[in-house]
Amino acid sequence: MDSAERPQTAAEAPTVTDRVVTVPNLLSLLRLIGVPVFAYLLLVPQADGWALAILMLSGFTDWADGKLARLLNQMSTLGGLLDPLVDRLYVVTTLLAFAIRDMIPWWVAFVLIGRDLILAASLYVYRRRGLPPPSVMYLGKAATFALMFALPLVLAAQGDWAIASAAHALGYALLVWGTALYVWTGLLYLLAARNIAREVPVLEDSGRRTDSP
Repeated sequence: MDSAERPQTAAEAPTVTDRVVTVPNLLSLLRLIGVPVFAYLLLVPQADGWALAILMLSGFTDWADGKLARLLNQMSTLGGLLDPLVDRLYVVTTLLAFAIRDMIPWWVAFVLIGRDLILAASLYVYRRRGLPPPSVMYLGKAATFALMFALPLVLAAQGDWAIASAAHALGYALLVWGTALYVWTGLLYLLAARNIAREVPVLEDSGRRTDSP
């Protein structure tokens, strides 16, 4: 087995701590501060170039904080909560701002945001049964990857520069494919939650399982 595929042993697994001041957490905090700045630049002065720079910087720091957390062994409870929260804020803010600017149809923003809200609600099924959230699907990762590339390209397509036409074609193509995959994987997650609800009994307060009502 290749070393990249070999499962981590207990000694190799990163330690999650309660530390607050870490390099990854500082990067996540900078990304969080960038959310309202990005929205302001995009909606008020419509400084698309600067907004694009912040969006791309956010994507880079999102990648960097995960790498640094593992490299510096600075995995933390706060980081595990803050990083996905900032990701969601950027996605929701970007989609709503793009819809307000007529860069994307409103229904696309509603579908993508609604999908995440519905799946967040479905986690209650797992919690009632004492189960962890479902594993991330590779197809879902592909959908997120497509959308994360699509959104900066859609913004870049608004500029008056040489790459605008290419960014328009590629950005909207990735947006269509990413949206379709995002919805499809959302349905798969909901199907998995339905199967769990049917097959796994609910936990009582004592920790014993009982039949679902």
